[in-house]
Amino acid sequence: MSALLVPSSSSPVRRARNQGLALGTITPETYRAFLAAPEGRALGPGFLQCPSWADVKEGWRAHLIGWGPDPQAGALTGAALVLLRQFPGTRKYFAYLPEGPVADWSDPDVDAWLDPLLEHLRRAGAFAVRIGPSPAYRRWDAARLKPLAGPGRRLGDVLASEVDPLGSAVADRLRVRGWRRCDGTGQGGDAQPRHVFQVPLAGRTPDDLWAGLNQEWRRNVRRARKEGVEVVVGSAADLREFSRLLTLTERRDGFRLGRSLAYYERQYAALNAEEPGRMKLYLARHRGEILAAHTMITVGRRTWYQTGASADHRREVRPSNALQWRMLLDAHATGADVYDMRGVPSTLDPEERTYGLLRWKLGTGGQVVETLGEWERPVGGSANHALHRAFQAYLNRR
Repeated sequence: MSALLVPSSSSPVRRARNQGLALGTITPETYRAFLAAPEGRALGPGFLQCPSWADVKEGWRAHLIGWGPDPQAGALTGAALVLLRQFPGTRKYFAYLPEGPVADWSDPDVDAWLDPLLEHLRRAGAFAVRIGPSPAYRRWDAARLKPLAGPGRRLGDVLASEVDPLGSAVADRLRVRGWRRCDGTGQGGDAQPRHVFQVPLAGRTPDDLWAGLNQEWRRNVRRARKEGVEVVVGSAADLREFSRLLTLTERRDGFRLGRSLAYYERQYAALNAEEPGRMKLYLARHRGEILAAHTMITVGRRTWYQTGASADHRREVRPSNALQWRMLLDAHATGADVYDMRGVPSTLDPEERTYGLLRWKLGTGGQVVETLGEWERPVGGSANHALHRAFQAYLNRR
């Protein structure tokens, strides 16, 4: 884990203004122990905040930070994996906390840890910080959305099934403190999906999950079973075939993730070295041929379907539906509270190409969740404000 900045014995641990909270750099072992402990699991950490993610991302330095009564001894209440990208020609860094920090956003005194975190990053050379708070903002049940699709319609046009008061409060709190929401797409927008699709698993039986699928999904799963589609868990050796299928999928569906085979090999190795079985590759075979392959990641009581790929032929045997049904059942069997199918578009217009992805995920009977998205701000001083503006211009020119 050479990318991580591991503290020395003299690494500074600073006391927050209430004197009950200390903040400083921590070791990967201390960080992982916190994520695995009940107090860490309760915060719902995502895989992008695991120490192993530092080994997946090239071109970034990484910094592990913890805060609580005694971070060096492992007594933590929050933690963050910070990725640092150097601004060319300077000794300054852009600090990025993907879907982080891992913190209690319901704490009425968020400033007690957020202010020291910003100061710590400023001292580490950061000129600006981007975070991804974990609370949700709005949710739409699949049953509400599907009949309301139509020309020009978008998620924002439909009354949400639920508005999370914590998410609204956190958004207001950040705005007042000078944070800017990263709206739009491209370099100036969110790096992680603003809208995700989640299937609740807690308190449900496999029969409940089956009943939650719409008729088309149930029919397709049965069709795959009848046609003899076999779903198995693959190995690192199968990532090459997954990558080939992903290239076909990108070409067919008109998108590009821009991730190489080496990226997925690095991710598979890093996540599974941290915890065996953390990342799995599921394969759907038919007549001895792999027709679809999907990746799944598990951290604590959360499971994610990360990336899916499929062949252009024999799609009528429905290998992707068979894969997802098996992955749902496996996530449920491991005790996951939620199965997160990651990003979906905000369009409800059936004529838009991307709507097909949303329609497919709606068939599982879950919810579209609008996250708070990513928030950004410069840290202290006119020079850092100027660097932040210059960095944004630099990104937009790339």
